[in-house]
This record gives sequence, C-alpha cells and structure tokens, in this order.
Amino acid sequence: MQDLHDLLQPDTYRFIDQSELGPTFSAMQSFATDDALSMSVGQGSSPTVARLWVHHNTIVLGIPDAKLPHIDEGLQYLYDQGYKAVVRNSGGLAVVLDQGVLNLSFVFPDSKDVDIHEGYDAMVQFIKRLFQEEGYPIEAFEITGSYCPGTYDLSINGKKFAGISQRRVKNGSAVQIYLCVEGSGSERAALIEQFYERAIQGAETRFTYPVIKPETMASLSELFQKELTVQDVRNRILFLLNKLSNRIITDPMNGEEMGWFEKRFDQMIQRNEKAL
Repeated sequence: MQDLHDLLQPDTYRFIDQSELGPTFSAMQSFATDDALSMSVGQGSSPTVARLWVHHNTIVLGIPDAKLPHIDEGLQYLYDQGYKAVVRNSGGLAVVLDQGVLNLSFVFPDSKDVDIHEGYDAMVQFIKRLFQEEGYPIEAFEITGSYCPGTYDLSINGKKFAGISQRRVKNGSAVQIYLCVEGSGSERAALIEQFYERAIQGAETRFTYPVIKPETMASLSELFQKELTVQDVRNRILFLLNKLSNRIITDPMNGEEMGWFEKRFDQMIQRNEKAL
C-alpha cells in the first residue's frame, strides 16, 4: 500500500488478540507481555506483532503520578469509583482503560535506522487508514486539557479519542495506543480531573500536571455519531492487517517468551508495590 510506513507492511504479522480475557486480566500483565514480545521481535525470533488488549476499570498511572503530594487520597477516590490503579513502565500520565477502550500494540523490530518518531508516525498512519471511510479528518497534535497530553494525541475537530506511547526494550519497540471506542470521553476525563484535584489539592509540585477539561475528549462513537463497538474496531484492524501483509499467524507466546514475561511481570509488581 502506498503512503504507509514500511514498518506497517512486513511480510508476516503475528496477531495476538487479548481483547476478551475479562476482568482478571491485569494491565501489569499487558505491559510485561509487550516487553517480552519486544525482546522476541528484537532478536528476530518473532515477526512484527499486532496485539489487541482490553482492561476493565483500570487507571494506568505514569511514574510522575505516583509522586503526587496527596496520591493516597487520589487513589482512594479511584477505588471508590470502582477502579484499580497501575503504574506503567512506559512514559506518559494517567489514562482510563475500561471495556469501551481498545488498546493496540505494534511491536516492531528496532534498528539504528529507525528513530523513535517513526514508530509514532506508523501508528498515526495506521489509525488514519483504519477510519478513512468515515470521512472525518484525524489530526495528531497535543490536545491541551486532555489527560496524558502529548504530541501524538489523535483527535477529530479538536476532541481527543486516542493517545500513543512507545517503549523500547532490547532491539524491539512497542508502540501502544488506546482508542476510546464506546461510551463518554468527557466522563472518562472528568474521572481523571477529580483524581488530580484530590491528589494535588493546590499543593506546589515540581512536575506540571495537566489541568483537565473534560469537554476536550470524546469517544469514536460520539465523534462518528454512530454506534461503534470494540469488536467492530477489532475486526477492522484484522481486515487492514490482512491487506498490509502477505500472511497473518496467531502463534501464542512460546516458552522463551513466557520466561521473559514472568521476569518482567515480577518487575512490574515490585515497581507498583514501591510506587503505590
């Protein structure tokens, strides 16, 4: 396909669908999985991976969030709303994951010729192509007032529906995006707004945390003004992957990858015990 990054057009995609594992599937397992797959792709024992994942009522915090002056009160608020909190190992700040948010990780081989922006650009191109038929221009720039603001926020008419992060491990690179597909984007943003209010309480902080404006965020269902489900988007992703590559395999994680996963998962647990 023309005008799409070479990273998106490998000969083979390995498709791993973890979007229906249910509420016991932890975000810590997801981040450890991407680390293990990055190691595997990086050493050439796995082709490029596309992994789908969904987590139930989870707030994924950035490392700076764990240092908020009144973090315990912020966390208590989240628990009272029925959410659990996890500190991620990649960059960024607090985001909301629930059953209406689909996450996609591309795990690319990371070479000296590929800079960090190329991974982000590839993901932006993929999402634009994924929703091309809807006829809405998708833009990538920082949306002030959104949670976890960044240069690669994806928005339609100034309302953010997705954010991208990237983590490089060994010679592999995991580019991760959350897509708010269903439900209310502004309600998710209001949850994070209240979390920061309780966790900061006007105290001075070294780090500048975002001032959340819930109206800056929306779901794809809201933006497209039609019912769109996580399953719909999953099917679209699989269809597009088929067009971009010669074949798709669905191999589960092998023994070596599971060994790396266990180590990384243990590290995530330890990090979270220290941070929270």
